[in-house]
Amino acid sequence: MLIRPLAEKDYQAVTSLANQVHGHGYFTIESLHEMHLQGVSHSISACFVLEMNLSVVGFRITFAPKQWFIDQWCSPELWGLEPESVCYFKSNTLHESVRGKGYGQQLLQRSIQAVKLQGGKAGIGHIWCQSPNNAAIRYFERAGAAHIKTHKNRWHDPKEYQGFNCQVCRGQCHCSAEEMLLRFE
Repeated sequence: MLIRPLAEKDYQAVTSLANQVHGHGYFTIESLHEMHLQGVSHSISACFVLEMNLSVVGFRITFAPKQWFIDQWCSPELWGLEPESVCYFKSNTLHESVRGKGYGQQLLQRSIQAVKLQGGKAGIGHIWCQSPNNAAIRYFERAGAAHIKTHKNRWHDPKEYQGFNCQVCRGQCHCSAEEMLLRFE
């Protein structure tokens, strides 16, 4: 297994994996390109892929501090930190064949290392409450993240998620997200 920075050559594989795991329309090549740009600061990327036998089997998309928009789904007044020092953990996705083996934590740690070099002190994420066996929330809790706030229907906005067909809801998404903050010590 190899963890390395996301590159343009990975866009098709990452988009395919994202749509396979989360549902059709979760990522497009264009949206991934924009997210990749948001992950770079001071020429350092906080986005990584997990490669096995020259195939992408996982990825972590993280937006650098000051490279993302704090929207209505964020609660910076509850973070106890300057929002400018906080990155955004957008997506961590693994192919089912490599889940439960610690690769998600390894991808997270690589992003944290990069964000620290970018000047970040913490990261916020909207963690999928409907993940099988509550795996997504348990993953973030194990990393040391604190619960901030639950947001119902987080991915329901048809403008923002046009064409997204949620794997759980079998159509437009009504899943909840747990806003969680991970401080870097």
